[in-house]
Amino acid sequence: MALPDEHNREIQERVEARLREMENMMNTGEEPVYQTRKHQPEKSQKPWLRKVILGAKLFGLFVVTIVAIRIASMLVSVVIFAALAFLVYKLFLESKIKNSK
Repeated sequence: MALPDEHNREIQERVEARLREMENMMNTGEEPVYQTRKHQPEKSQKPWLRKVILGAKLFGLFVVTIVAIRIASMLVSVVIFAALAFLVYKLFLESKIKNSK
């Protein structure tokens, strides 16, 4: 049976051999060469497109604002009408109903 020191030495030699193999594999490969291109910013390609998109966003915001104002005014009208109806009931009709009983 092998002594623990011999076993450890054998494993260490195998590890070192494997590391040398991996290092040789890494050093033999050449670096890949990539074709470079000049960066083309979006502004130089289609400047009018950005203006069209901005105009569409502003128009959409305008339409959404108008719709929101219309809906809010309808809701406020309903609340005001309900409040007035409740006030008329409390002031005029409730006392007549109590007196008639």
